[in-house]
Amino acid sequence: MTTMQAIEITRFGAPDVLQLAQRPIPQPGPGEVLIKVAASGVNRPDVFQRQGHYAPPLGASDLPGLEVAGELVDGDFGGDNPFGLKRGDAVCALLAGGGYAEYAVAPLAQCLPVPAGLSLVEAAALPENYFTVWSNVFDRGQLGRGEGGAHETLLVQGGSSGIGVTAIQLARAFGHRVFATAGSAEKCAACMRLGAERAINYRDEDFVAVVKQVTGGRGVDVILDMVAGDYIPRELDALAEGGRLVFIATLGGSKADIDAATIMRRRLTLTGSTLRARPVAFKGALARQLHDKVWPLLEAGKLRPVIHQVFPAAEAAQAHALMESSAHIGKLVLQW
Repeated sequence: MTTMQAIEITRFGAPDVLQLAQRPIPQPGPGEVLIKVAASGVNRPDVFQRQGHYAPPLGASDLPGLEVAGELVDGDFGGDNPFGLKRGDAVCALLAGGGYAEYAVAPLAQCLPVPAGLSLVEAAALPENYFTVWSNVFDRGQLGRGEGGAHETLLVQGGSSGIGVTAIQLARAFGHRVFATAGSAEKCAACMRLGAERAINYRDEDFVAVVKQVTGGRGVDVILDMVAGDYIPRELDALAEGGRLVFIATLGGSKADIDAATIMRRRLTLTGSTLRARPVAFKGALARQLHDKVWPLLEAGKLRPVIHQVFPAAEAAQAHALMESSAHIGKLVLQW
């Protein structure tokens, strides 16, 4: 067999531009492996790529899809292989593209064994969110290592998203107080079930006022922000002395007026990152940290993927439409 089914972006536009097509099975290069895909995670960057706003990095597949889970069937296992992976192993992997397909190529360094007790569908919901949250909340945001001490506080904007449910659970598992914003009573309740001490409905509550109230006027140590725009000045007000504001998306726009004097006086840090175009060595280092610090928590049941709906892969357009509606709580997954 030399061909596979894949979901193509036939042109930039609405969800219905996603169509099932035949493609050649990709061939792994040095340091890469071929995965027979059982399930593919759906993420907001896939939507942006479909709309024409987020091109894949140079050399990456033009197919959407940043995470998969499945079986290793071929490739180079002799390079950076800290987990001793081999043909036939069940893995989940972070990709720069190409995940919406029956077969996908990934750098071996970006593959992790499927945590014991999790299905391949559940494992497909892990890589993009866990790599992103670990890198931004615990690395760039330094949660637990700032002026607030070992038990710092985190505010997650968009707590019911795939990123949000991951950030809430991870921060809580490491002993931090967590607060989250969401857009409905149902989503707020879900955030609290996952470990948020207080969920703030941004449609009828001021997150700055609530954060100040629940922290005794101090503010939070870290904010994970996927909104940006006019949220930024308010988030600076919500930060504690020495606080860190970490951007991972700009759904509300990329521009804002900020007061530099406030940043200097209160020793605030504004930072952020994107993951897709980072080098394999960087992502491989994240994979090792996750395997060491986070995979044991998943296997112990202290963390869990939150999957809102699983779609047959041919219904990728419906999955994208649901993601754009923001009616979901947690992850959307395509199953092959």
